[in-house]
Amino acid sequence: MTEPPRPPGSGDPGNYPPEPTSPGPYPSAEPPTAPLSGAPGPAGYPPPGGYPPPTGDQPPSGGYPPAGGYPPPGGYPPPGGYPAGGAYGGPGGGYANNEDKTWALVAHFGGALGALVSFGPLGFVAPLIAYLARGQQSPTVRAHALAALNFQILWSIIAFVLLFVSWCLLFLPSVAVVVIQILFGIIAGMKANEGTPYRYPMTANFIK
Repeated sequence: MTEPPRPPGSGDPGNYPPEPTSPGPYPSAEPPTAPLSGAPGPAGYPPPGGYPPPTGDQPPSGGYPPAGGYPPPGGYPPPGGYPAGGAYGGPGGGYANNEDKTWALVAHFGGALGALVSFGPLGFVAPLIAYLARGQQSPTVRAHALAALNFQILWSIIAFVLLFVSWCLLFLPSVAVVVIQILFGIIAGMKANEGTPYRYPMTANFIK
């Protein structure tokens, strides 16, 4: 018995041949997970090739500044940026010539020697000679001679007075005074040899 004819469109879909597919590993032209053209990729990333080019004000990859952009290590100025050697100034003190130095040493060491020889009263002689001989020509010698002279005058007077009152005291006060004159005269002479003025302790300004 023959099957009656069916109306168009009501046939069995399984009798139709399958639709042709494009060649390749996927059944369609695009893989199932591929984003649509112009749409962002998975997890919000733009499609390959859609990143904007880096601008000039962005650091290179890795976060490091470009070559040559580092400051000098330790904050030091670049080579050639230091001031000239003369800008720091030279050492203080010193003498204009050897003669000034000689007279300054005479004032200090001579005062100590005079106190030693005379047992005190003549400690002022050498500083006075230095002051009169060279003090008017050289301000440096004048400063050294005045410092030694004022010190030795004071202690020469003390030594002179104690020479009269120390007979019954076995000269002990006079010995102490002479030791003071000699000690500080030597210290001042050593400072003068280095070119440094010395300020005597326990002194007075008899001469200005």
